[in-house]
Amino acid sequence: MEENLDKNNEVNNEISDNTTKSKSEEIKELKSEKVINMELNNGDSESNTASKVVTKNEIDIPTKSIPKPKKELPIEKKPFQEFINVHLIPALKEEINQRGLEIKNINLTNTNRPIAGDKCWVINCEIKDTCNFWLSFEKDEISSLKSISLSKPNQKPSIIESFLIDEKRITLKLIISRVLQRLNGQKLIGVN
Repeated sequence: MEENLDKNNEVNNEISDNTTKSKSEEIKELKSEKVINMELNNGDSESNTASKVVTKNEIDIPTKSIPKPKKELPIEKKPFQEFINVHLIPALKEEINQRGLEIKNINLTNTNRPIAGDKCWVINCEIKDTCNFWLSFEKDEISSLKSISLSKPNQKPSIIESFLIDEKRITLKLIISRVLQRLNGQKLIGVN
């Protein structure tokens, strides 16, 4: 009986010394201590003591943490060329085709901007029997200064307009919707 009291006192002292442990660790220890105390009170043989240690060890085995899957970068954070060639150009084609129009040619080149003549990244798109547009990026970043120029087929553009200058967050959907808005505003892809 005195052995059980001594063991209980040791366990209680150990619990009070571990005040810096997290709540979950304390709860696990308290549960395992209760199991040991219950088993100590139920029997006196040494075989029970061995099973008590095993029981405590089984309870205190830390659970393995499951690693969180890595979040994929948003497409707007991908490298410029990948964003334009893999995401923007195909999405523009799809949106324009859904409106019953056919794209003859669309590509990204590092060339002279229409009208201004400065070197930048330009998406040149030719929509069959409808119009041409040039979407220009000053740098190889989608957040850089952008401009757009429009013209009817077989004509050169005469106006360069700023594009998405007030937007803080540039997204794929935003670029596509504003290109279509500009084309529609000039009555090039539909009626207002």
